Amino acid sequence: MKLEELSASLRTLYAQYGYRPYKMSKFEEYELYSGNREFLLSDNIITFTDTDGKLMALKPDVTLSIIKNTDVDVRAGATEKLFYSENVYRVPKGAEGFREIMQTGLECIGGVDGYCVAEVLLLAAESLRAAGRRFVLDVGLPGLLAEVAARVTPDPEVQGQLLKCAAEKSLHGIDAVAAGIAAGASGSASGAVNAAALEALKTLSCLYGTPEETLGEAERVAAGLGLAGELAELKNVLAALAETPAKDDIRIDFSVAGGRNYYSGIAFKGYVEGVPERVLSGGGYDRLVARFIPGAKAIGFAVYLDTLERLMTPDTVQDGDVLLVYENGSPAEVLRKVQQLAAAGLKVKAVRAAEAAKYLTRYGRILNMGTDPALNTGTDPASGFGAADTGRAGEGGGGK
Repeated sequence: MKLEELSASLRTLYAQYGYRPYKMSKFEEYELYSGNREFLLSDNIITFTDTDGKLMALKPDVTLSIIKNTDVDVRAGATEKLFYSENVYRVPKGAEGFREIMQTGLECIGGVDGYCVAEVLLLAAESLRAAGRRFVLDVGLPGLLAEVAARVTPDPEVQGQLLKCAAEKSLHGIDAVAAGIAAGASGSASGAVNAAALEALKTLSCLYGTPEETLGEAERVAAGLGLAGELAELKNVLAALAETPAKDDIRIDFSVAGGRNYYSGIAFKGYVEGVPERVLSGGGYDRLVARFIPGAKAIGFAVYLDTLERLMTPDTVQDGDVLLVYENGSPAEVLRKVQQLAAAGLKVKAVRAAEAAKYLTRYGRILNMGTDPALNTGTDPASGFGAADTGRAGEGGGGK
């Protein structure tokens, strides 16, 4: 499957669930991003001055543009469901220089309820399934870990350090930060560490597995800090997904986070076999949407098609169904054959024998209208033209 085909299948999937296509401009006023920089994945933004003197930006983020340009009547309980296929321009984590990043995804904005959250998680799982490889969808609660970190210390800066270590599942890092608090190295007013909260943070950050394997322990730990209610939404959503195919592909990972300022409620990341990094990222972003639409909630995700591109190798991607090889044949007869194959619903490429070699691995079948039966693979599904019929057209040609 090619990226274009995968993107098309994802758009079809989202449309089946009532999401509408959304197309946006490549440019937004720089102020949109500079005023919401804490919600961006990268601080680097490509800017230019427009002909009217306004400072513009080549969009580094899709969600901000959608929120800014979406009008939804929250008081009436309305919910806007949109999907998109866009390119963004930013410096990916761990990379040097700007890149054009292909994304297909969706946003659910407005009166988001439990069903909406479950639906988005289901569509995230189905998006990963469309890649045709084994996959897993890791689901977590950044807000829960943030609350636990706040119990460890009242210092926001140190909380951020703890959460960074938790996201990396670094118990040594968490202990080192806690030791710094106790020693007063952080400048914390009290220098006191809540030992129970520290142990809870370490336990939750390392929990990983199916809901059946993890939720019981998570409830026990959260209850010890009076935070059991933080798990209620996650449990309700998982219950809603219990009879869907997604139930077997979800893993609980409380270390999942996309930046503590961005996601609220549930956050999730998707991984597929053969790609060493996440190919899907999403979650709720109520704090961000409230800046533009008071009272609204929102949840969405993006599939990073450029990351999936490494799966689309010559061994796994074909240019078409049939490679039709000809030499010195009648143009009318070759054209007739191409039309016959196309009418059968096949993708066909007609090439001269001299250039056939470079295409041999890119097509499912090879049909030779010359005199080289070695090139034929399989039987012509449109007319039965196969190895026994070589030379039927283009007789007298070289065939190579």
